[in-house]
Amino acid sequence: MGSDELRIGTAEREEAARLLADHFGMGRITPDEYETRVTDAYAAITLGDLRPLFRDLPQPHPGFFGAPPMSTPIPMAVYAPPTMQLPAYAADPYAPPAPMPYAPSMPVPYSPRSKTVAGVLQIVLPFGIGRFYTGQTGLGLLQLFAVLCTGIGVLWPIIDGIVLLVNGGMDAEGRPLRP
Repeated sequence: MGSDELRIGTAEREEAARLLADHFGMGRITPDEYETRVTDAYAAITLGDLRPLFRDLPQPHPGFFGAPPMSTPIPMAVYAPPTMQLPAYAADPYAPPAPMPYAPSMPVPYSPRSKTVAGVLQIVLPFGIGRFYTGQTGLGLLQLFAVLCTGIGVLWPIIDGIVLLVNGGMDAEGRPLRP
């Protein structure tokens, strides 16, 4: 029995439909073609039913189709002498790349706003003014509402101001406040 006669399951049908959606999103197939191909993918019973849906499309194809054919297979012995041990990824050209052990992070720019000013505003004017200063208007409005509705709500902005002074915080765009 050839591989095209192998039966497929729901997982394979859904992978094919997801990849067809990717091709549709990239503009490779029209909406009508997409609808027809997805309908055919969900109606497929064997691998042979799915192959024609991807025949005229570039990669990616479903992984269960197997590795794409190489034009001329080149043995790895050409590149490495038999005494040299190849890394694990060299044995399988379709294996995913090994993860980097350490990826340096990009420095995050500081906000033009100061944590000291934000904290002092929160403590001196406990109506959420420090949060308005940092650009977090939603949180500032919540604190203002809590203070106006309940007298005890004034503790929230004061405690928030102390936390801003000690730990700093973020502005509305997610940048850390200047020291």
